[in-house]
Amino acid sequence: MIFHIAERTRWEQSLDTGEYTASTIGRELADEGFIHLSTAAQVPGVLERFYRGVGGLVLLHIDEARLTAPLVYEQLGEAPEAFPHLYGPLVTSAVVDVQPITT
Repeated sequence: MIFHIAERTRWEQSLDTGEYTASTIGRELADEGFIHLSTAAQVPGVLERFYRGVGGLVLLHIDEARLTAPLVYEQLGEAPEAFPHLYGPLVTSAVVDVQPITT
């Protein structure tokens, strides 16, 4: 299982098309080239570093076996560890649970 922190409204919009293409807040797949994802252990740190005080978030639980785009674990820039990146749209059928986040 891997995870993505999403704006609730952006996630809900993707349900109509069947594909989610937001990479992170304010950035799309087309801007970044991939969608930022996290392992379970990485989620708390990502929330703390990048989403503190941001409301309206949900945590998408993603079944890796259902992905249709390449998933690559990469250590970019000054990142202390490798993070999963999805090089293509996230099909909504790969999301098996959605949990509200309170920061």
